[in-house]
Amino acid sequence: MLQTILAPNPSPLTGPGTNTFLIGRDQVAVIDPGPDMPSHRDAILSAGAGRISHIFVTHAHLDHSEGAAALAQATGAPVLAFGDASSGRSVAMQRLGEATGGGEGRDLAFRPDLLLRDEDEVTSDEWTLRAIHTPGHMGGHLAFLWDQTLFCGDLVLGWSSTLISPPDGDLLDYFRSLDRIELLSPTRLLPAHGDPVEAPATRLAELRAHRQDRTAQILHALQDGPADAAALAQRLYHVPAALMPAAARSVLAHLIALSELGATTATTLPAPETPFSLR
Repeated sequence: MLQTILAPNPSPLTGPGTNTFLIGRDQVAVIDPGPDMPSHRDAILSAGAGRISHIFVTHAHLDHSEGAAALAQATGAPVLAFGDASSGRSVAMQRLGEATGGGEGRDLAFRPDLLLRDEDEVTSDEWTLRAIHTPGHMGGHLAFLWDQTLFCGDLVLGWSSTLISPPDGDLLDYFRSLDRIELLSPTRLLPAHGDPVEAPATRLAELRAHRQDRTAQILHALQDGPADAAALAQRLYHVPAALMPAAARSVLAHLIALSELGATTATTLPAPETPFSLR
C-alpha cells in the first residue's frame, strides 16, 4: 500500500510542495516527513492510522527533514537517515564548507536516531526498503528502493533539474549517482517534488545531457576570459531575479567540477564571486 501526502509548501524550488510517502498498512514507513507544519503532520498521522513504525529521511534539507522530530515524538517511531546536514560531503566540499559554511535550506537541528549506509536494508512484515547513497544534491542524500520503485528524493525531478549548490551539492557526485540509479534499473521513480517519473532511463539521459550542455556553455563563455559564477549565471540563465542566486550556485558547482577535472582554475577558494579561468 502506497500513499502520497503533499505538504502545503509550494515554491519555485519545491514545485507543488514536498511529497511525503507512506508504505504499508500495519507497519507504516514514512519517507520524507517534510516541513514542520502542524497541518501536514496531522495529515500524516491520519493516513498512518496510529501504525507508523519508521520515519525515513532522504536528506537534511528543511523541506524534507524538519518535521521528523515532531512526528517521531507523536508516534515513537525512530528517524533513519544517512546523517546530519554536513554528512557525506566530498573532500572538496568539506574544504569549501569549512571556509564558507553550509548552503541554503539546511536543517542544522536534524539528528537521526539510526544511521543508514549504502545498501543497508530495513524490513518489516510488509515491506523492505534498501538505502542507496546518492550524493549530488546533498552529500548525505539517500534514495530508497522498494521492489522496482525508487524513492529518489531530490536527486531526480520530472519537472525541473535538481539544484546543486556547493558545498552541499557536488556535480561530480551527482553524475555518479545518476549512473548508480541507471544500473539499478528501477521501473518508476518517485521524486520528493512533483509527479512520478514513469520512464526513468529517458529522464536520466535528459538530466545528464542538460548538465553536459551547461558545462559546454560555461567552457565557451570562459574563452572570453576569467569570470565568476555570478557573472556567468547572468549570461547563461534567463530566470527571474529571485532565482539568480540559485543559478549562480549551480554555475559554481560546474566550475568546481571542472576545476577538479583540471579544466579550470581559480586563484582563491571557490565562491560565487571567485573568478575562474580556463587552464
